[in-house]
Amino acid sequence: MSGSRREFLTYSSLGLLGAALQAQTGQGPAIQLPPSQSQQPGLPPGAPPAFGTAAPVGPAVSGETFAEAEKLVQVEMTAADRAVAASNWQMQMAPVYERRVGPRKLALATTLAPASQWNPDIAQVGRLYEGDGAFVRSAATRKPLPSSDEDIAWAPVWQLSRWIESRSITSARLTEIYLDRLERFDAKLHCVITLTREHALQQARKADAEIAAGHYRGALHGIPWGAKDLLDTASIRTTYGAEPYLDRVPAMDSVVVERLNAAGAVLVAKLSMGALALNDIWFGGQTMNPWLLDEGSSGSSAGPGAATGAGLVAFAIGSETGGSIVSPSMRCGVTGLRPTYGRVPRTGAMTLCWSLDKLGPMARSVEDTMLVLNAISGPDAGDLASVPSTLTFNAGADLKGLRVGYFPAWMKEDPATDVDRAALDTVKKVGMTPVAVSIPDWPYDSLNLILFAEAAAAFEELTLNHRVDELKAQVPDAWPNVFRQSRFLSAVDFVQTDRFRRKVAEEMARVFSEVDLLLVPSLRDEMLVITNFTGHPSLTLRAGFVEVAEARSDWAPDPKHLLPKFSPPRRVPHGVTLIGRLFDEGTLAQAGMVMEKAFGVADERAPGF
Repeated sequence: MSGSRREFLTYSSLGLLGAALQAQTGQGPAIQLPPSQSQQPGLPPGAPPAFGTAAPVGPAVSGETFAEAEKLVQVEMTAADRAVAASNWQMQMAPVYERRVGPRKLALATTLAPASQWNPDIAQVGRLYEGDGAFVRSAATRKPLPSSDEDIAWAPVWQLSRWIESRSITSARLTEIYLDRLERFDAKLHCVITLTREHALQQARKADAEIAAGHYRGALHGIPWGAKDLLDTASIRTTYGAEPYLDRVPAMDSVVVERLNAAGAVLVAKLSMGALALNDIWFGGQTMNPWLLDEGSSGSSAGPGAATGAGLVAFAIGSETGGSIVSPSMRCGVTGLRPTYGRVPRTGAMTLCWSLDKLGPMARSVEDTMLVLNAISGPDAGDLASVPSTLTFNAGADLKGLRVGYFPAWMKEDPATDVDRAALDTVKKVGMTPVAVSIPDWPYDSLNLILFAEAAAAFEELTLNHRVDELKAQVPDAWPNVFRQSRFLSAVDFVQTDRFRRKVAEEMARVFSEVDLLLVPSLRDEMLVITNFTGHPSLTLRAGFVEVAEARSDWAPDPKHLLPKFSPPRRVPHGVTLIGRLFDEGTLAQAGMVMEKAFGVADERAPGF
């Protein structure tokens, strides 16, 4: 018999009835299928390869196997369907796993990106946003240097940079101030993984020497900062917050670190992150909120949020895949800028999800985040998703008439608060125009199938060799369980979800044809999911304060570990989020600065720090 597809299918169908009967008993296939073509001598010339003719591999399966598997992917087959599926699974489907389990097993380097890349700039949007490329920061002020180290530490980057530029303070002194605060307060916050004292002082002394010689590099020259511990730092360990990487010491800097080094910034600490970029628990414990030490700081940019919110660094670099800049910025009362996907290269940063990961600044003012973004923007060959783009920003821009979209129903229900509703009133007060918008009621959380699948792929080896079992958090909603569960997600559903992602992006393009910005409750699930998957930039900034009667958590409720309750309730900062057009962080920040000034709450400090 030839190995042609038609003859193979005809041959296999003859045994269908017997296969159905025997497969239902769990005895395996009832017929013997032909061997692989490669094992069949004498095939006629030109005979094409056929699916289902590989040598059988892997464990035997039965109709009962498929009946149980149906529960995982929520499909239904008939008994006959299951029997046929079981009859040649070992020849047709099991061989596709050869890359992982076969004799020619192939390891994939962690730096290898998928062949398919997400491009948020869909056809309906047109070219990437391009302004004139001018970057105009706010004018210099003559505010004198404070006499106390504490007051100096709490100053925003835009002010610190003016003091350094005018030589009112040296980088070495400023660095010592932050190093001292990191050492004094880390016991409360658990936000430092590695303090880089000697490295920092060396960089600070170099900055002072250059500035004294008239070589001032710009707004970040001599400014101390902290890095989420997923950014590679040459000869300084980078742990991903996870036990399997405790002793990992990279040989090279990540591109973002390189660019901040080139800007003259001073790295004072590698800051904590939820293990493998989930929530706020790492191998050293839980990072705490400086405003409320009874709760975690939120994650996974937990350390950057806590350290910035407690005045322990001038700014930090965080990352976001599904809320990891927005949420800790909210919780810790800082300003977080999540750039457009593709704006900032991730070369040398831990990969969680190739089509979702973004790196961005966390600081204590809106302008600070733009000063940092200006230094780290631009493509790099090591990140195939990074693209050339223009960053245009004018701190004094006139925003009269700017259209700010909002969702009326969302402003009336949780998680919106009176602070969110007051922010909408502020939009009017500062001369911008609120515009009611809407989106379809679609199952947006379905997009997370892509997140789970990519994350499980990124840490496949760690999962299969059980090293994820070393992570401190082993609850059902932590990565170890999610990675294992994700092995059973449907590949067909992955493709369909990817198509749904494109449909959602088209819908967002329609929304942004009507408005210039969106104002949303920061933790509104739909918009947090949507904009992370479509790649739109977001700016989260403190807008006021709320009272909480119970500690908040990123983790699913656990009846065995109840969260602390407070009587009377505790006062904590609350932020709102602006969403911008793709690659239009300039307008986003310009609006944010106007609103920040109108809110008048950015300068209040976390008590005790």
